[in-house]
Amino acid sequence: MGKLETIEHEVQSLSPQELADFRAWFAQFDADLWDYQIEQDVNNGKLDSLAEEALKAFQSGQCTKL
Repeated sequence: MGKLETIEHEVQSLSPQELADFRAWFAQFDADLWDYQIEQDVNNGKLDSLAEEALKAFQSGQCTKL
C-alpha cells in the first residue's frame, strides 16, 4: 500500500470529530503553503508584470472603485 493509500485509509477511519479536526488542520496547512508560495513568487519577481499592468490600468483611469 502506497503512502497516499495509507493516508486515505486512515482518513476514512476517523471519527466525525477527528475528521472535523483534521479538516480544520488541513485547511490551515493548505493556506499556509499557499501564502508561502505567493511570498516566494513575489520575492522572485514573478508577479511584477501583473503589478505593473494593474498600476498602468489604475493610472489611466481604467479601474472602478469597489
